[in-house]
Amino acid sequence: MAHFSKSTETDPSSAGNEDQDAPSEVAIVGDLTENATDLVDKLLGVEPGSQCTIYFDSPGGNPYTANSLVSMIRLRSLQATGIVTGECSSAAVWPFAACTRRLVTASSVLLFHPMKWQSEEQVGIREAAEWSRHFASLELEMDKLLIHLFGVAEGSDAARLIQQWCDQHRYVTGSELAEAGLAELIDL
Repeated sequence: MAHFSKSTETDPSSAGNEDQDAPSEVAIVGDLTENATDLVDKLLGVEPGSQCTIYFDSPGGNPYTANSLVSMIRLRSLQATGIVTGECSSAAVWPFAACTRRLVTASSVLLFHPMKWQSEEQVGIREAAEWSRHFASLELEMDKLLIHLFGVAEGSDAARLIQQWCDQHRYVTGSELAEAGLAELIDL
């Protein structure tokens, strides 16, 4: 069980440098899609290659937004510690999985499920057929990406467990995720 605490001691020689030495912190709270601009700005504010902490309490959102956040974390080589403080569901699971270190509480909850197609636009039959073809391909790619981001080999027991959770539309507790070896459990 991981013990996550920040020292409250101060070193007199570092007075005034606390902000420079402390890792950046980003909160992913609420719907990813509605907060996309703010989240991108926050991640761009983290120096490439540096450490940061990302707190998650999100029901998810658009998979393209999730993919964008994953790309930013990975392409900018952020050494991100992801911490689920409440919920990390649906599309929010992807950026959490992209973190180099993943922490959960026993009461954290993550919803795994296949991607869902939703459109509020009126589309013609050809566009709908093309979107359906694209969506089927995207769903397979995102499933493989999720397994890769969690750092498990395709075909492994852990990969099969992740796929099973997705297929079952499963709510997974932080304790279950830690038991599967996909995150560390924080002792509150």
